Amino acid sequence: MLYPSLFDSFFAPTRVIVVSEERLQAAEREARQQQLEALDSRIDELTKYRTSLYNQLKPSNEKAGKDLDQLDGVDCDV
Repeated sequence: MLYPSLFDSFFAPTRVIVVSEERLQAAEREARQQQLEALDSRIDELTKYRTSLYNQLKPSNEKAGKDLDQLDGVDCDV
């Protein structure tokens, strides 16, 4: 028989894999740990990006005023 029939595919033996409860829990724990590490990495990336955007949006005169205050030792925001 060159081509298997559609009927034969319904009665093909299924594959069953037996795994111990401990190995299953270890695999689930490892998957959760990898997800947590990926999330932490993404949070770090987003935090750095947010900080850089925030620094770009600061008015330039605010930075200049702070620099002058440090030079003359007087805190004057007028």
